[in-house]
Amino acid sequence: MNNDAFTEFISITKRLRKECPWDREQTHQSIRHSLIEETYEVVEAIDDGDLVELRKELGDLLLHVVFHSNIAEEQNEFTLEQVIRGISQKLVYRHPHVFGEAKVQGSAEVKQTWEKLKLSEGRESLMDGVPRELPALLRAHRLTDKASKVGFDWEKKEDAWKKVDEEMGELHRAIESGEQRQVESEFGDLLFALVNYSRFIDVNPENALRHSVEKFTSRFRHIEKRLKEMGKDIHSSSLEEMDRLWEEAKQKHEAGSDL
Repeated sequence: MNNDAFTEFISITKRLRKECPWDREQTHQSIRHSLIEETYEVVEAIDDGDLVELRKELGDLLLHVVFHSNIAEEQNEFTLEQVIRGISQKLVYRHPHVFGEAKVQGSAEVKQTWEKLKLSEGRESLMDGVPRELPALLRAHRLTDKASKVGFDWEKKEDAWKKVDEEMGELHRAIESGEQRQVESEFGDLLFALVNYSRFIDVNPENALRHSVEKFTSRFRHIEKRLKEMGKDIHSSSLEEMDRLWEEAKQKHEAGSDL
């Protein structure tokens, strides 16, 4: 990388912080939501396979890393250099099989070593380090994966599926009881059991649900488009009509369309 380009970028961000009224007013908290949005935009570019957009969005994300560091430096809390040195030291420390003499047998052992080293850094629990702000499905996946690294897991995927069946039964009983709080609790337990099972079939539940949501959205848009072409209002269309168009969209998807 051209160091001049990075130095110029840092200089631009610091000038904005001094001379732009909006930039000058911002705090860690005021731009927190923007950091989250930019992260999701990076993910969207990756999902779309749009490398041009990915390059742009990574730049926006880098801006937030630098901007937060500039704010902290102004308050004498930490600097961008300390951020960079800190992550460099962490990468070296947590990869003794690359930068040291340790030997590992595959990626599974790398993950186990990683978790052990994190605990040795002062964390009290394996559950630490998984942000509460993560989407619930992704957080559940990460937490159960961490627990599995120390053997707290089902031995076979069939056993994990039995737990799904068990939770399904408990949800049905809760629905029959009419206790809404219990229904919500059991519904959550069922989702958690499904997430746990997803690890045994190598499925990321967050990605799987995102794809299903996109598929639903695309097919529903097809219904709206076709009804409009037919001169019909979706609000006055019958379920039978919409079902027929849904099947039409589904067939296009199976034929290789993007629906």
